[in-house]
Amino acid sequence: MKKTLLVDGHVKRHFSALKSPLKMREMGFKNTFDAGVLFIIVALLVQINCSYGQSDLIAPGATVQKLAGDFKFTEGPAADKMGNVFFTDIPNNRIHKWSLDGKLSIYRENSGGANGLFFDKKGDLLVCEGNNHRVTSIDARGKVTVLAETYKGKKLNKPNDLWPDPKGGIYFTDPVYGVPVVQDGEHVYYISPDKSKVTRVIDDMVRPNGIIGTPDGKRLYVADHGGNKAWRYDINKDGTLTNKTFFAPGGSDGMTIDDQGNIYLTTSAVMVYSPKGKKITQINTPERPANVCFGGKDNNQLFITARKSLYTIQMQVHGVKQPRPKKK
Repeated sequence: MKKTLLVDGHVKRHFSALKSPLKMREMGFKNTFDAGVLFIIVALLVQINCSYGQSDLIAPGATVQKLAGDFKFTEGPAADKMGNVFFTDIPNNRIHKWSLDGKLSIYRENSGGANGLFFDKKGDLLVCEGNNHRVTSIDARGKVTVLAETYKGKKLNKPNDLWPDPKGGIYFTDPVYGVPVVQDGEHVYYISPDKSKVTRVIDDMVRPNGIIGTPDGKRLYVADHGGNKAWRYDINKDGTLTNKTFFAPGGSDGMTIDDQGNIYLTTSAVMVYSPKGKKITQINTPERPANVCFGGKDNNQLFITARKSLYTIQMQVHGVKQPRPKKK
């Protein structure tokens, strides 16, 4: 008899056959040992498949598509309220815009070595200006406002990535890449909602990089690129952090979150983890990814900056919703 196994979560039901010699013979097994070995192998394959295989996060049949190339090093993708995606080309000192109609344009020249980007609730673009050692915001008219450039009288190192919380405060990482250390190490900071104070909130990482928080403002995820680990924190009412907990392996560059709370890390591929830190799937790209964000008209396209290019893939999940501008 031909042996047929269902790899669909019903392995336990088939294990019950081991208790009956008649059932074993009906399934084509000669003895308990042969059957047991085969079922153990199948069970392991099921577990591996569930943990690391293609998931229902990605739209059926969707593949990674290249949108634009010939950059030097792309980073910092961020979507505005309409779904247009802005990203940086650090060596070329530019911020680009990929519009909903599929057109690429230069949003800003002489960006100060802009790296990580994020839009706040007002629609202002928050920017980590690494070469200028500062964090700034750019409003709809192009006015640049400095939000942070020093800590305890010293310039910041090289602000890398950031995330604004629901209160209007801003967390940002301040590592060192290609420049001397200015501060007494590489740390994470918090700009108060009224923008009057900069507080150091993490001081025990080797080289912090990617950062993202939950939309309710209760948890913060930070990648220690130098320590090759990602960590989760509880956010206190004053913006300080507690309950540091290991989240996932890998010193991610950029990070993002979807509407199910899954966290997307960028290492050798885009690695997707559940809120509890279980790996769900990974998205491979032709070039090593550096950062990710959700965007597009329906906020269900994942945009990936990867070395010299910008890529996208259609998803079934959505990014965290941002309030759209009121129609006049």
